[in-house]
Amino acid sequence: MPPIQLKQSPASTQTLTGSSQDARMLVRETMRISANLASSRSANELVAESAVQLGGRDESSLQLGGRESANDVRVLCCEELDGRRWRYVAEPDGSGRFVKGSMHAIALQTPSNPVDELVSFVRSYVVPEGFPDSVAPAYVPYMTWRALKHFFGGAMGVFTTRSLLHSVGVSGNGATSAAVAVNWVLKDGAGRVGKMLFARQGKKFDYDLKQLRFTGDLLMELGAGIELATTAVPHLFLPFACVANVAKNVAAVASTSTRAPIYKAFARGENIGDVTAKGECVGNIADLCGTGLSIMMSKRNPSLVVTFALLSCGYVFSSYQEVKSVVLQTLNKARFTVAVETFLKTGHVPSLQEGNSKETLFDPPWSKGRPVVLGSRFRDAFQDPASYLAIQPLFEKERYLVTYNPSKGNVYALLKDQANSDDILKAAFHAHVLLHLIHSSSKNGSWKKNDDSIRTNVDGPLVTNSPLSTLDFEAHIAETCRIVSTSYGLFKRKAAEQGWKMSESLLNPGRARLT
Repeated sequence: MPPIQLKQSPASTQTLTGSSQDARMLVRETMRISANLASSRSANELVAESAVQLGGRDESSLQLGGRESANDVRVLCCEELDGRRWRYVAEPDGSGRFVKGSMHAIALQTPSNPVDELVSFVRSYVVPEGFPDSVAPAYVPYMTWRALKHFFGGAMGVFTTRSLLHSVGVSGNGATSAAVAVNWVLKDGAGRVGKMLFARQGKKFDYDLKQLRFTGDLLMELGAGIELATTAVPHLFLPFACVANVAKNVAAVASTSTRAPIYKAFARGENIGDVTAKGECVGNIADLCGTGLSIMMSKRNPSLVVTFALLSCGYVFSSYQEVKSVVLQTLNKARFTVAVETFLKTGHVPSLQEGNSKETLFDPPWSKGRPVVLGSRFRDAFQDPASYLAIQPLFEKERYLVTYNPSKGNVYALLKDQANSDDILKAAFHAHVLLHLIHSSSKNGSWKKNDDSIRTNVDGPLVTNSPLSTLDFEAHIAETCRIVSTSYGLFKRKAAEQGWKMSESLLNPGRARLT
């Protein structure tokens, strides 16, 4: 958290002015250290500010430390996300419960500078996460010269495109040739913009590379189909060509970004360069052969639509089988789910081949249908204060909390600020145990009030139509705690025996932390 400037009262300023130079230096140093270690205001001032935001209550009506009494506002917890802090509060109704809808968040910092927001937005597109610590020192000069090279290359592209179009007889008129060249460059420029925007996905290419690789191939075929459609509507060449080029450039980003990890999975020893070179050579040979076949087919004037449909089906099927054949040792979200579910059902962790074969490819990273959310926000995980207070004692010794929100049908794992790598992995395992228990209980009818109160969708998250009782909620969470305490270590050992490598970064946890 950046240092916060302290506000001095007039009396304090007058005292400092009248003190000696050494005293002023000592006070300034003390203030600087205090600003780095704590908030610039005392807890009482923060409580008073919170009380004002909650409706002008006196600061004594907002109590810290989890105490509560009638008509008091109770502090539930604090949360930090990307250097910003929130305090979650709720109002008791006097009977030991809380007023419905009274839980909300209070920001504990002033709004960010718009310039800082803009800089942060730009950084998310042009530098890797964790920059500069996440890259080598040579990264900055390399990217500087690379950007300059592409700048000159793009400038030359306008003239070379115009020359090529003119040479193939587009028009002898200079104005017409220039207009066609501009349209062509705009088409390529739209593709580059799409490539740049999609590159923001960044880390997703590491932990969901199979899904993104297959999605990229589908986009490549979509772009080719749109290009084909330009022959039917030549007057819409520019918009159609721009959309097609965006799709194909996004596909190119997905292909190039996932190529190295896939080749690395096949390399044994320090031969990643050789594996990459040979793989690219095979691809180029196949591409040349396909080009030759298409030239021979075009001489027979076949149906353009039928030919394209057959070739597209072959391309998509080959792409699917290509990605499915890759065997990765790392556990991302999809493979982690397969491993944990198999372990809970059979007591065994699947092998590398089995785990990869069961991984679904039709679940891109931006999909919202995933029933387990790791590192979620407090406001997403809990719909009322009672559910949070009910399970909080169960996780006092853990650096995470796991809960189920029936209104959203998802299991949420919240991480505390001290959570390390193993804590995040344990939280993910615990969340899947809870999801498994909920599905099992709903099928047996032990966690519902009547036959219609809960509906289970086999292909999606649990959908609940009525709230769960607090007693059932606590009992199921407590049961998962007992299961995890005895089975998490066994799961890790069996996963290691099968050759799996676990890393919390590949599970893509959210950045929110409870403080």
